[in-house]
Amino acid sequence: MGNQVMSLNVPSPDPYISVIIPVFNEEENLEELGERLVRTLEGMNRTFEVILVDDGSSDRSWDLLTQLHQQHPQVIRALQFHRNFGQHQAIFAGFQAARGQVMVTLDADLQNPPEEIPRLVAKIEEGFDTVGGWRENRQDSFFRKFPSFLINQVMSRVTGVKLRDYGCMLRAYRREVIDSINQCHESSSFIPALANLFSRRVVEIPVGHAERERGQSKYSLLKLLRLNVDFMTGFSNFPIHVVGVMGICIALLGMGFGAFLFLRRLLLGPEVEGVFTLFAILFVFVGLNTFALALVGEYVGRIYREVRGRPRFVIRQTLGPDSN
Repeated sequence: MGNQVMSLNVPSPDPYISVIIPVFNEEENLEELGERLVRTLEGMNRTFEVILVDDGSSDRSWDLLTQLHQQHPQVIRALQFHRNFGQHQAIFAGFQAARGQVMVTLDADLQNPPEEIPRLVAKIEEGFDTVGGWRENRQDSFFRKFPSFLINQVMSRVTGVKLRDYGCMLRAYRREVIDSINQCHESSSFIPALANLFSRRVVEIPVGHAERERGQSKYSLLKLLRLNVDFMTGFSNFPIHVVGVMGICIALLGMGFGAFLFLRRLLLGPEVEGVFTLFAILFVFVGLNTFALALVGEYVGRIYREVRGRPRFVIRQTLGPDSN
C-alpha cells in the first residue's frame, strides 16, 4: 500500500489514518496527549484525523478538547455525548464519524503511548485486517490484571482467535472491518472481539505500557467483573450450556443421594445423624439454582435491551467537519 504524503494541518476529504479516542474526565492528560499524538502522526507522512469523543465528562475535558480543536482545526475533531454512555459506545461513535482507511483506537490516559501508532499501521500495511496491542510489561495491580486474564481466556475461546491481551485499547483496524462493525446494532458489544469475527488475518504485537501518572482509572473491580459477564453473555451461549450440564449432574446426584438415604432408612431405621450435612448440601443446591436463575436473567435482560431499540448514544455537540 503506497505512502500518502501529507501537508501538515491541511484539510483532507479522505484521511488515510483515523485515530479514535474515548475521553472521560481526563483533563490532566489531554494537553500532553494532543501534543504527542499530533507530533507522532505528522511524522508518519500520512493524511490523518483525530476524533476525540467526550463520554459525558464532568470536569474540564470538553473545554480542553475545544482548545485542541482550535489549535489544529483541520485534523482534530471532537464529539460530546449528552451523558456518560460508556467507553465502547464512545468508540462506536468515533467509528461512525471516521473517514480513514486505517482506524486506530487509543485510551486518553497515556498508559499506552501514542508513539506506538506507526508500528500498528505498519502491520496493517503488511496485509493484516486487525492489529492488537499486547501490554508486555503491564503496569497495573493484580485486581486489574486478573479480570483481564479472565476476559482474554473467554474471548479467545469464543472468537477462536487466541490473543494475550483483549483489553488493550491500542489497536488498529482496516476500513472494511469497521464497516462491518458499523452494521452491528446491538446495544452493548466488545469491540476487539467483534472485530476478530470480521477479520481474516489478526496479529498481536507488544506495545509499551506506563503507570497512570495523572487522574484515576475509570474501571473499578466491580465494573471489570460486570464487563466479564457482559462479554460472556454477549458473544456466547457457553455459560448457559455449562449451567445446563451442571443442572443435569446435580439432578442425577440428588436422585442418587435420595436413593441412598431411602435404602439406609430401610436397613438401619430412622436416624437423626447427618441432618447438618443435608442442610449443607441443600444450601449448595439452592445456591447453584440461584446462580442459574441469575444467568438466565442476564440473557433475558440482554434480549429486552435489544427489543427496546434505544440508541447507543446521543451526541450533544461536534467540533470539526459537519459540526453543528
